[in-house]
Amino acid sequence: MEAELHHPRPRRAQGPQLAGGSSVAGGLSFDDLVAESYELAFEETFSGPDVNLSRWHTSYLPQWSSTERSAARYRFVDGSLHLLIEADQQPWCPELDGPTRVSSLQTGVFAGPPGTAIGQHRFDSRAVVREEQTNVRLFTPRFGAFSIRARATDDPRCMVSLWMIGYEDGPERSAEICVFEIFGTDVGPSAAAIGMGLHPFGDPTIEDDFAQVRLPIDVREPHDYAVEWIPDGVTFFVDDAPVRTVRQSPGYPMQFMLGLYEFGDHDRDAADYPKRFVVESFRAYRRSEPDPVADRDPEEDRP
Repeated sequence: MEAELHHPRPRRAQGPQLAGGSSVAGGLSFDDLVAESYELAFEETFSGPDVNLSRWHTSYLPQWSSTERSAARYRFVDGSLHLLIEADQQPWCPELDGPTRVSSLQTGVFAGPPGTAIGQHRFDSRAVVREEQTNVRLFTPRFGAFSIRARATDDPRCMVSLWMIGYEDGPERSAEICVFEIFGTDVGPSAAAIGMGLHPFGDPTIEDDFAQVRLPIDVREPHDYAVEWIPDGVTFFVDDAPVRTVRQSPGYPMQFMLGLYEFGDHDRDAADYPKRFVVESFRAYRRSEPDPVADRDPEEDRP
């Protein structure tokens, strides 16, 4: 049976809410949680002069388009990664996703042979693999704690996000953990609505549980967004404080997607470009002590 089709962005809650049907998280701050239970797996400070290709692939879902057409544009400025949408940048997949333009990094690629419908995040029933890909797992953890420090944009045509998707070497391994997504239309000088939660896509064990959490912060300035992903659930943090917990959890390896999106077909004034998403750091943590549930080989659970 064909898995549920995915749209590669945007998806948003029905309106700002504090935590939807899930509980507002309590307990330890992210820093205290990490100090108590985790050790650093790797740290990305984006100091340049280029992207660390041992961790990041620089094209967005290239199997549905092409490596060249979906290539990210970026610069390194003052020790930060600036993902860019530039005035002359073309839509990443115009036949299926219209005028949407994307600059995104991802930590894995999986796709079947050209002409097949096998591949990560298949967002349209017409999508087939257009370009052969080398399947790679640059960083595909199963459980852990992860944080990013970044500055969003208030451009009304744009959205920025860090999300995780199943590596999807099986169609049911396709859920998403959205660490955060912020639409420019939801950004004000003293508050913003920040999307976070889970989407099931083709995973029958996950129910959709996503909400926008409105917080009194200026997201155009640097802030920390984080998750703890464990077998029992996912907790979301902003600036070290827990703000939401979802009581379900994908149980298979997932990869990261870090991106800037521009939507809509419109006249472009070069003076309005580039659009910009500034990322200062990304950190990944693993359990410092063995966990018999989290450390279980997921291949043992395959039918």
